[in-house]
Amino acid sequence: MQLASAMARLGTETAFEVLVRARALEAQGRDIIHLEIGEPDFNTPSHIVEAAKAALDEGWTHYGPTQGLPELRQAIAEYVSRTRGIKVTQNHVCVVPGGKPIIFFPMLALLEAGDEVIYPNPSFPIYESMINFVGATAVPMPLIESRGFSFDLDLFRQKLSPRTKMVILNSPANPTGGVMPPEDIRAIAALLADRDVIVLSDEIYSRMSYGKAPISIAACPGMQDKTIILDGFSKTYAMTGWRIGYGVMPEPLVAAVNKLMVNSNSCTASFTQRAAIAALTGPQEPSESMIAEFRSRRDRFVAELNTIPGFRCPLPEGAFYAFPNIEATGWRSKALADALLDQAGVACLSGTAFGAFGEGYLRFSYANSLENLLSAATRIRALLEASEAK
Repeated sequence: MQLASAMARLGTETAFEVLVRARALEAQGRDIIHLEIGEPDFNTPSHIVEAAKAALDEGWTHYGPTQGLPELRQAIAEYVSRTRGIKVTQNHVCVVPGGKPIIFFPMLALLEAGDEVIYPNPSFPIYESMINFVGATAVPMPLIESRGFSFDLDLFRQKLSPRTKMVILNSPANPTGGVMPPEDIRAIAALLADRDVIVLSDEIYSRMSYGKAPISIAACPGMQDKTIILDGFSKTYAMTGWRIGYGVMPEPLVAAVNKLMVNSNSCTASFTQRAAIAALTGPQEPSESMIAEFRSRRDRFVAELNTIPGFRCPLPEGAFYAFPNIEATGWRSKALADALLDQAGVACLSGTAFGAFGEGYLRFSYANSLENLLSAATRIRALLEASEAK
């Protein structure tokens, strides 16, 4: 079978590949600490689960509107208006099965061969994968550790060109846990204000910040009409398996995204949308407690990582990832990640799984118990000490 040539441009997510390897080792009797997958280790809050059960009993098992249930789109519009400080109506909202369609569909709708997309690197690997797949040109923007993993604004200015069609932002960020300072967001907005450029602002971790709430570039003057906000329920409400996300975008793009939805998915499952309404409008304490627990784990785990010789780990300001610099160990990123899995039973990801500028780093998800996190740090230290002794 001869696959289309475009398939060679399509990447993948290393996290799922490492998970398969880790599960295979567990099947052999190995004890593996899973710090590779980026999903909360908490259950979906019970009131959301009960709303889904009720929806099933009430018959929410049929097709729904391609754009999403009006009640959910209204709840999303009110939530985004309140949290971002902008005026959003349900006409700006597209509900989709997960967050990735809000990466893929706008790119399919907007990008032509030769268009350039500036994206953060290291970052969620699907950005680069989709840019390449649709035939546009990926322009990596290295994230600077000394700037809290934000952009070098002078370099950003240099990378802007007449062919720049899209800029991707992710704050709080995967894999770094970095939050872009408000002054950087405003500076980027000022640089884009007079350009025919759309911003894809991935805000899936917007509620998972441990300092001041991150700002959305959509709130900057003149930017709402040229910004796509990507958000969803997977992280904040521990609903990764429910596959429900949404985009908030300028109305002219809504029709295009709906057309791509109807050609691919028809609609998002109705009963999960009813559960999502309960998530947004119901009690927030379960999510707030989960985020508080992530903060506590972050503090202990990062402190422990910084005691390991050769590790330097900035305190992440958001999400649930630690992204230590391991250059001083003398190891390359993938080699150390492989050794940690195969020899120490710690599943993590190489920084290069998120782009070339991730060399010299590892990513650990601290969405695991504190006991396991501290045990992982002990295993990492032991492996490095053993390798030094050889």
